[in-house]
Amino acid sequence: MRDPLLSTIVEGVTPGRFDRLGVAVSGGGDSVALLHLLAEWRDAAGGPPLAAVTVDHGLRSEASAEAEGVARLCHGLKVPHRILRWQGWDGRGNLQDRARQARQTLISGWAREEGLRAVVLGHTADDQAETVLLRLARGSGVDGLAGMAAERRSHGVIWLRPMLGLRRAALRQWLSAHGIDWVDDPSNDDPRFDRVKARTALTVLEPLGLGVAGLIGTADRLRMAQAVLQAAARRAARDIARVEAGGVVLAPGLRDLAEETRLRLISAALRWIGREPYRPRLAALRRAVEAAMEGRAATLAGCLILPEAGALRLVREPAAVVGLTAPADAVWDGRWRIEGPPAPGAEIRALGPEGLAACPDWRAAGLPRAALLATPALWQGDRLLSAPFAGQGAGWRAVSACGDEDAFDALFLD
Repeated sequence: MRDPLLSTIVEGVTPGRFDRLGVAVSGGGDSVALLHLLAEWRDAAGGPPLAAVTVDHGLRSEASAEAEGVARLCHGLKVPHRILRWQGWDGRGNLQDRARQARQTLISGWAREEGLRAVVLGHTADDQAETVLLRLARGSGVDGLAGMAAERRSHGVIWLRPMLGLRRAALRQWLSAHGIDWVDDPSNDDPRFDRVKARTALTVLEPLGLGVAGLIGTADRLRMAQAVLQAAARRAARDIARVEAGGVVLAPGLRDLAEETRLRLISAALRWIGREPYRPRLAALRRAVEAAMEGRAATLAGCLILPEAGALRLVREPAAVVGLTAPADAVWDGRWRIEGPPAPGAEIRALGPEGLAACPDWRAAGLPRAALLATPALWQGDRLLSAPFAGQGAGWRAVSACGDEDAFDALFLD
């Protein structure tokens, strides 16, 4: 494989690992180069079949036409393509962050529908350096300054970034040499956005060694430190963590851990329970943990942290699932299925106070009331059919919808 760009991408994906790959293509130079190189691998060297997706955020009048342009490009490369449209922007909050979250949600849903285990993203070394600089400005710790991971599991999908070692300019040179066009999003030059400010700052900071190469090197070293910290948290999880009814109980030995390990362990539990891709802010995490260890219940990231005989019990917060419903045969709260006899017209909702009142023997389940309120239950209108975690299964049971990825210990492999 003579093309060094293609060799880098193939190595990052790992030949033979996936029978099909999803590719996120915006129409910009990085993702267009990625698509062409993956198609070349498929055609010339036995790479896996591809499926592509484009998210139209609807924020610019040209976006729809650009997405259609990607569709034509994919048609010419014999790559199935789909356009997903986001209509969730209400003009409030951080636009780029909201758009990023929307992309991840939409693309992961598409990937699951298509039966794709992995989606390849076109982030480059330049993106990595900008990310590290932005996180440095926000006071991030080891995890943040380790930068974007080359591989990450989230939303039931493996996200691959095989181009983190490639420069943006090299990809555009490759495109130009092959006569391939791309579209530049004008927001990439809009100084109102922090990422654009970071891009400009990197040029100014280059003489101090804080350019792309310097920040990439720092991120590489911090990833090594991150691996050590993750390993310590993994050992602690095996020693003192117990999964129970979809929550996590952390034994009194939690108090003896170094603060970094303790916070990492609790953060992982919060992420796992709430299906959140990112850990809470450090200040908020510290406040919640301090309160819980002093004997006061705390809420954070859609979870409750409950003191319990020297231990801590972390469970889903009832307020986070109020009004959340799913058909009886679907996934509820991104995590649960209820399996059992057919129940036409039934739906999954949180057990809640009303449901718990209909379970006279709930104490026999050995779980505190606060932990049971947010557990999945099967309802038919106002009638409770099943409360699997409250001792009233009635022929149904609650099972994880996430398979092997539901292992709490797997969080420490990111």
